[in-house]
Amino acid sequence: MNYQHDPKQFSDDLLSWFTENARILPWRSEPTPYRVWVSEIMLQQTRVEAVKPYFERFIRELPDIEALAYAEDDKLAKLWEGLGYYHRVRNMKKCALQCMKDHHGQLPKTYEQLCQLPGIGSYTAGAIASIAYGECVPAVDGNVLRVFSRILVDEDDILKEATKKKYQKIIKEYIPEGESSAFNQALMEIGALVCVPNSVPRCNICPLAKNCIGYQSGEAQRLPNKSAKKKRRQEKKTVLVFYHNGKVLLRKRKEEGLLPGLYEFVSEEGYLSKQELHKRYPHAVIYTLHDAKHVFSHIEWHMHGFLIVCDQAIDMEGIWCSIEQLKREYALPTAWKVYKDAVLQYERGIL
Repeated sequence: MNYQHDPKQFSDDLLSWFTENARILPWRSEPTPYRVWVSEIMLQQTRVEAVKPYFERFIRELPDIEALAYAEDDKLAKLWEGLGYYHRVRNMKKCALQCMKDHHGQLPKTYEQLCQLPGIGSYTAGAIASIAYGECVPAVDGNVLRVFSRILVDEDDILKEATKKKYQKIIKEYIPEGESSAFNQALMEIGALVCVPNSVPRCNICPLAKNCIGYQSGEAQRLPNKSAKKKRRQEKKTVLVFYHNGKVLLRKRKEEGLLPGLYEFVSEEGYLSKQELHKRYPHAVIYTLHDAKHVFSHIEWHMHGFLIVCDQAIDMEGIWCSIEQLKREYALPTAWKVYKDAVLQYERGIL
């Protein structure tokens, strides 16, 4: 059977749909290179609605590359707290410093130059170059690969770098002259709102259906193809939230490895019981907290937690910070959110 796909009509329909349906987003209202860059890094693996307040706070505190380049690491971590993947904001600072050194405090204007900067891969470079500078280059991420694998019924594994490179060449041919910004944003938008992952595509409302081979052939629902992820290693931990006289004990993680340089509660490998802790800290009042799980790309933390209310500050490596400092100054990874919330509730008398 001959299925219909007209690339020019596809692009025209996509742009027409975007004109009518584009969401109003803070980074779209003023698409400077810096704002596009910040938004794209934040949007990686994070929902748009969740990103909005982070973006607005980040831009308010660090309005340009110079401010980012010379920001204190603890301030950066606090601004990023809750977004996860803290290496991204550390790489952003490295990138900003390089821009101050080599590019007069600006992001360079070409895709090739952008790709040379720390933390900027082909997708982010394509987004900045096309949206902020109008260069005719695609911005190919997982959403875009999903859309095109369905449009063309492509069986290639979208997690492979070869597939991504293939589609960078293919999609470039679809971009109408002078429309790279709108086209790339439209593809992102159709992937976010219509040609969605992990569920039945919304083909009944898709403006591209008549040019989608996946829809015509009934194959769209099973695509894209992805290779199976490696099984994550599981680690058991006991989290100890020490509290004394309105202060909690924090430790700073090493500058290498997982979550480098961030603050955390005291933790120990394996599970400890409340009875064991009573023997260690006989004069403390110990509360059992909720269990928690946190998933990283290659590790899962399975955590038991306890709030240990001490009658005096224990002599242990770390810093005692006030509850106000915990809220305003010290960035804790999302992994500890359950335990941070617990001590805040205790402070308010509602644990």
